[in-house]
Amino acid sequence: RLDERSVATNADEGSRVSVAIAKALLESIKSKQRLKSDLAIESKQIFKEICADFLANTFIQLNHLRPGKWDIHVVGGRSGIEIANYEQYAHLAALQALSAGNPELAAALGNDYAITPDIVVVRGTEDDDTINQPQALVDENIARHASLRSINNGLNLLHASISCKWTLRSDRAQNARSEALNFIRNRKGRLPHIAVVTAEPIPARIASLALGTGDIDCVYHFALPELVDALETLDFPDAKELLNIMIVGKRLKDIADLPLDLAV
Repeated sequence: RLDERSVATNADEGSRVSVAIAKALLESIKSKQRLKSDLAIESKQIFKEICADFLANTFIQLNHLRPGKWDIHVVGGRSGIEIANYEQYAHLAALQALSAGNPELAAALGNDYAITPDIVVVRGTEDDDTINQPQALVDENIARHASLRSINNGLNLLHASISCKWTLRSDRAQNARSEALNFIRNRKGRLPHIAVVTAEPIPARIASLALGTGDIDCVYHFALPELVDALETLDFPDAKELLNIMIVGKRLKDIADLPLDLAV
């Protein structure tokens, strides 16, 4: 939305390019409503909640492609121990407990294990009756360490971690990348999908996170077709070219692509 100075709320008011692209993007979306001042500081939280609602309402429709017992929700707080609730990262709770009572160990471990996503996609474990529906596949002696079986651990599986960035500055981009690397380093078992959703209007800032591989699966824009249309109306050839590089290079997609990518 536009604030009281007619600047889009996802724009960097100190950047002429950001203000121009964000305003053109807003016009492409056709949502030129005024923003109440008391909502300004809540934009980031509202963005997370809307993204979570979108995923909950779309990913569940793909159950024929990705069967399972799913839960999608916003993570509250930043305690850093949220992911210890899931099978791949349960051991981090023990690390936190040990380091809490040992300053030397805390200094040695640092905070690499402190990872708190904005949104999690969680898969529940399956009982043996469900697994054995087509035929007898498992019993008390077979597959006793498989994470999907409820009888083996009882902890749900972290299927995806999604970071929501209303805007992107260089420091925020690096925070998302560092958190993704911590997911990779600290896991025991299957790596969850690691994605970022953003409303950042400037392609160069999106590129600071999207370009390169090895950490984040992909960056998703909340209105990519509209961003493409916005840049068509503006004289920013470098920004237009960079946006095209990210799209063609499969490093930037629209949020509508995310539910299908999570079904892989």
